[in-house]
Amino acid sequence: MEKVTARLAILSAHLEVSDQVLPQGIEPWCTSGAAAPPHGSLKGSLTIVDERTGKKYQVPIAEDGTVKSIDLKKITTGKDDKGIKLYDPGYLNTAPVRSSISYIDGDEGILRYRGYPIEELAESSSFLEVAYLIIYGNLPSQRQLADWELAVSQHSAVPQGLLDMIQSMPQDAYPTGVFDSAMSALSLFHPDANPAHMGQDVYKSAQVRDKQIFRILGQAPTIAAAAFLRTAGKPPVLPLSNLSYTENLLYMMNSMGNRFYKPDPRLARVLDTIFILHCEHEMNCSTAAARHLASSGVDVYTAIGGAAGALNGPLHGGAVEAVPKMLSEIGTVENIPEFIESVKNKKRKLSGFGHRIYRNYDPRARVLKKLADEVFSIVGKDPLVELAAALEKAALSDEYFVKRKLYPNVDFYSGLVYRVSRIAGYLSHWRESLDDPDTKIMRPQQAYTGVWLRHYEPVAVRERTIK
Repeated sequence: MEKVTARLAILSAHLEVSDQVLPQGIEPWCTSGAAAPPHGSLKGSLTIVDERTGKKYQVPIAEDGTVKSIDLKKITTGKDDKGIKLYDPGYLNTAPVRSSISYIDGDEGILRYRGYPIEELAESSSFLEVAYLIIYGNLPSQRQLADWELAVSQHSAVPQGLLDMIQSMPQDAYPTGVFDSAMSALSLFHPDANPAHMGQDVYKSAQVRDKQIFRILGQAPTIAAAAFLRTAGKPPVLPLSNLSYTENLLYMMNSMGNRFYKPDPRLARVLDTIFILHCEHEMNCSTAAARHLASSGVDVYTAIGGAAGALNGPLHGGAVEAVPKMLSEIGTVENIPEFIESVKNKKRKLSGFGHRIYRNYDPRARVLKKLADEVFSIVGKDPLVELAAALEKAALSDEYFVKRKLYPNVDFYSGLVYRVSRIAGYLSHWRESLDDPDTKIMRPQQAYTGVWLRHYEPVAVRERTIK
């Protein structure tokens, strides 16, 4: 009966704030001390001479140093030539969007959210405050932050049908896969937010947008905890209204339903900082997936679920799971030299080192390393962490890794929290794309390399040809 009463209380609160829209004014502290880009305006033009035809073309360069690939389509040798396409596997130098959410300079090891260095936010802010920042563009006032935290908290109720779905999944399923499936399935419980049912203009309403943001951020920890508990054969635990965002996640995962259980506030703060470090990282694989899906006009739950699914790949979020597996295989500090040599001989892979963007020390990894030390001063040392520290020291003193700029990345020091925190980044990009006049359905071109033309022959004729 107590569980039923608690659930009804959360559901009631959920309904009470369903029409809430957050005030969004630019506060003075959001503009003071703002610096202009060091390079200034890069606007100009690019002159291209096509040596195939001798023709000369002028291509405009925007202030941010970009050119529109569509402008290159006019460079053609004749009517049968459809114009130049940019061949860019993996999008190594393609910007499909303009975004003001985060900035990365991989060479210098810089990461900023809306202009704020990640180190400052990790030191002084909270996850929900940073989530507000990246979603709405500015740090909130005290009143805005209180309203925001309340709205997210009061939308933490997960539909019972979704909890039943989680409980019906295989007990040996990875919690991450359970989380991704559940996030996508949320669209089934919120048809009022589906453009396919409500019309393409449904997200033009600030109330509708904010409601989905509250729902997804509020329910993500509840879903993550339920997915984690499912693998342990335990029923889901409901969140408490008197706990913070990360305290609630720790409570739901560890309390076993004991309402008197109190998460360690120091560990809650560490988790909060980890969430800040993970919540946004520019146009990475999963964020690009979110914007790609959203460009079709799909509901936000499907877009977020698809993005979270991309994190399963071992080249993206799946790398988080690869690090502890690698450390377990190494076993002891004494085995590190042999492992290092096998990596250099390309017989083994060094997980958690190197990054597609960073050619310097990942700034998030520095913070995470300090957090790891803090956590283990509270809960005791973990042999794998000591092994990780020794491996890092060995790798960073080896010319082979230094020369190749293989520094520890964020995966080396972090371990279902990744998904919960990254949800805020996905939502910020979803919201930004809705307001971007340049947003179009993403439909990349291809460079066709197949057979140019052939004509169909019946199977009997084909068999005679083969003989």
